[in-house]
Amino acid sequence: MAESRPSLLLVDDDAVYRERLAKAITARGYEVRTAADAEAAVALAQADSPEFAVLDLRMPGESGLDLLRRLMTIDPTTRVLMLTGYGSIATALEAVRLGAANYLTKPADVDDILAAFNPEAPAVEANTDLETPSLARVEWEHIQRVLGDCEGNLSEAARRLGMHRRSLQRKASRRRPAK
Repeated sequence: MAESRPSLLLVDDDAVYRERLAKAITARGYEVRTAADAEAAVALAQADSPEFAVLDLRMPGESGLDLLRRLMTIDPTTRVLMLTGYGSIATALEAVRLGAANYLTKPADVDDILAAFNPEAPAVEANTDLETPSLARVEWEHIQRVLGDCEGNLSEAARRLGMHRRSLQRKASRRRPAK
């Protein structure tokens, strides 16, 4: 019976969220394999390529976008959903450009996630209730992404962003702006 169940690879660094989501997806008839990071996910995909994959965007080490690139080289038919708490238009477009079937922001429940894999539904339909983020929110998310890419090195991030180090430090220390 296990052979008839669709396979799904779930990659998220939050162990509690990953295991709860895996349990709920398994209850809906999927064979779920989980990984906490990109390396473990790639090893699982190389051993047995999944039909579906749910990837967290922000993880220690390689990002979900990097992992998406690697999974697409292993098996371009894998339908990938990018799932993140740091949603922005830029990362959504990048994920879709790299081959993701859809993109959802957390919190997303199991039904939203599985519905996002529906090939009949347009990619944006699962998140039609999302508002356009404010400029302050987009700027903050971009700064956080560049800081993450620079492993927290403010000087390097300031150089990449073309701004003064103190200005970046001030902007990065602010709380995440409202939508």
